[in-house]
Amino acid sequence: MRVVFVLAAALGVSFAANYPEPQEGDFTVHDYKFRSGETLPELKLHYTTVGTLKGDNAVLIMHGTGGTGKAFLSEQFGGVLFGPGGLLDATKFFIILPDDIGHGKSTKPSDGLGRKFPHYGYEDMVELEHRLVTDGLHANRLRLVMGTSMGAMHTWLWGERYPDFMDALMPLASEPIQISGRNRFFRRMVIDALQPGSQDGLKSAIYTLMVMTSSPLQMQKQAPTAAAADKLFNEQVERRLKSTNIDDMLYQYDCSRDYNPEPELESIKAPLFAINSADDQVNPPELGIMEKEIKRVKHGRYILIPISDETRGHGTHSLPKIWGGYLEELLRISEPPGARTED
Repeated sequence: MRVVFVLAAALGVSFAANYPEPQEGDFTVHDYKFRSGETLPELKLHYTTVGTLKGDNAVLIMHGTGGTGKAFLSEQFGGVLFGPGGLLDATKFFIILPDDIGHGKSTKPSDGLGRKFPHYGYEDMVELEHRLVTDGLHANRLRLVMGTSMGAMHTWLWGERYPDFMDALMPLASEPIQISGRNRFFRRMVIDALQPGSQDGLKSAIYTLMVMTSSPLQMQKQAPTAAAADKLFNEQVERRLKSTNIDDMLYQYDCSRDYNPEPELESIKAPLFAINSADDQVNPPELGIMEKEIKRVKHGRYILIPISDETRGHGTHSLPKIWGGYLEELLRISEPPGARTED
């Protein structure tokens, strides 16, 4: 079932001039069986779209852990890409922005089941994204699949699970291997802190994320004194405490347990540009993982963005003004015959 309604201005985001008005909707999957063996009689996937589906002009953009599709409507992302003349001009492209299961307005633990909610994983999430795109929105091909952080990891899986379904892939801030090493350490720190279900545990989880996903350079600029640092710290913790549900967050960080695209990298057919930032502590470049694994992707390329005053650590993934040139190149080299995005 598909229900669509206009996304009101009350969202608090601003849109570029002549920016097609975003639409929200829900797609319902009945009797879904998760890979854990658990089931839900009714599973709702919420989404936002911008533009109109015309042939093969659909673009799928997937959010990070704890995020929502609507976050991409921000001025720094959608305002740069979706407006007139933008690389993903929504008068030419049909932009699909899902809320993954466990996130946003999609079905999630905090709706009532709490920790009795099925233990979903990345494989479930990608399958449900595909169902939304095909059965819910009736797109039979994607011009581009891209995502940030968790959404980037899903991008690798899309390339493997549905290799003939897209023209191009762009994972932003990820590694194409099983989550391990310090990446697994910090996720365990979050998961273990949340197990008791207390506010103190939630605070500890937030502390971990604040360090791992921040930019030391930008943080030092924002808080150059002890007093300024304490003020910024208190503000960020308070804001996150108000906006975070413990059970939802626990599931959001546990669901990465089945992620492992490494064995099937050779199956990816579409041109793929993997973009990371040198100041990303979640995916530190010194590990050398991407340089090794990208060689197994037939049309793959790895771009490491150097640290600058413009980068934002892990959050660089949401700044197309930094990596937009690479997106432009990817779209150009993957342009299918017939210029499908033309009016």
